[in-house]
Amino acid sequence: MRRKARWFKRFRSEAERIKDSDMFEIVEEVFDSITLNLIYKLESRGVIRELKGAISSGKEARVYWAKGWDGSDLAVKIYLVETTDFRKSIKKYIEGDPRFERIPEGNLRKLIYEWARKEYRNLKRMYEAGVRVPKPIAFLGNILVMEFIGENGYRAPLLVEAVGELEAEELERLYLDIREQVKIMVCKAMLVHADLSEYNVMVWEEKSWIIDVSQAVDLGHPRAREFLERDLANIHSFFSEHLDIEPLDSLRGEVMPCMRV
Repeated sequence: MRRKARWFKRFRSEAERIKDSDMFEIVEEVFDSITLNLIYKLESRGVIRELKGAISSGKEARVYWAKGWDGSDLAVKIYLVETTDFRKSIKKYIEGDPRFERIPEGNLRKLIYEWARKEYRNLKRMYEAGVRVPKPIAFLGNILVMEFIGENGYRAPLLVEAVGELEAEELERLYLDIREQVKIMVCKAMLVHADLSEYNVMVWEEKSWIIDVSQAVDLGHPRAREFLERDLANIHSFFSEHLDIEPLDSLRGEVMPCMRV
């Protein structure tokens, strides 16, 4: 409990350092008239009651803490629609995926909408297969609504943030847990995360939560094996810096046979 309190205090301090001018820039960048209209629609449909502060900020999206009409905590991910570099990076994860054969050409907004839909569908498929991911609630346009992982508006720490405060035994349990989550993802959900690392895993209640699954691909994707090899190498490399773990081939041996399906 003390460790959790330290994390929340740190996140609160970081949030308080954001200048007013920076907040205006963020609001201007995220909440254009179309996105605002989508938020109003989600409110009228009974999905979102109140949008609160930002909990995560990146080049591609912002994530906000929100409240549902039932009082539940929600995470609202809003993809930016003016990020031109984003267009180049996401096509390799859509092209070749049998679920997404039609890619909008020349319309960045529609492409981002497709990307949000892709993350929602990936989350839903993983969640239903038993992968520990935030429960998907709804999506509309460039907005994805899902379960909030954290407490009182402060998100759970990422694995890369938590590692310094975890004992070796806790880290070993997390490593085994993540191995199991990847195995369920590949062998049951039939998906490859394609960007798995210590930056896309949250640590909450002594368990791992897989996040940021927009780029996840079906096993039928022509680069699925390549992406899985990279995921496994990333996880093995991170934990091998902190633990004495078995060779990477052992991890491959648990998951790779599912690629034949």
